[in-house]
Amino acid sequence: MYNDSEDLINVDELCEWLMIGKTTAYQLLASGEIKCFRINRIWKIPRSSVNEYIKNKSHCSDD
Repeated sequence: MYNDSEDLINVDELCEWLMIGKTTAYQLLASGEIKCFRINRIWKIPRSSVNEYIKNKSHCSDD
């Protein structure tokens, strides 16, 4: 459960974190590559989803 507002980021923070543009960010969110949800028109993105996306794309493991 998300206890802290810092567990969620917005699209601008996602763009900054991944160094991508907004168009690419919205494509990742709409495709489901990064798990997220919307409240009205505002995307809410769990930090853990972004970490999972990075891990999957970089083929890294926790070992």
